[in-house]
Amino acid sequence: MFAPLTYLIMAAATAQAAWAVWFAIKDRAVILKQLWGGAVVEALLLVQVFVAAGMLLAGDHDIAVGEFWGYLVTVLIILPFAAAWAFAERTRWSSVVMVVAAVTVVFLEWRLVQIWTRTG
Repeated sequence: MFAPLTYLIMAAATAQAAWAVWFAIKDRAVILKQLWGGAVVEALLLVQVFVAAGMLLAGDHDIAVGEFWGYLVTVLIILPFAAAWAFAERTRWSSVVMVVAAVTVVFLEWRLVQIWTRTG
């Protein structure tokens, strides 16, 4: 996997989580700008999928392919579901949903790094 892209995704998702934490503390619902921020993270995730697919098709790395793709697909669906939920829930809990989703993305990305670099 392309490490700079992965760390960029983790940084963007962390920023998204911090923004949502701030809104949750202030007792505010998610705003459209935050959903656009999530869309940027999602776009980076889509780029990551294509980069990873290219690297795997090129035979660049020997990994547990099923496990790796399971994490990639899961990380792709987290933010859209959270955004839909946050858009429907117009209370501070929408911000909490975005916090949980963004932190989940960070942890799933970290797990993808572990899977990619695992030996044996």
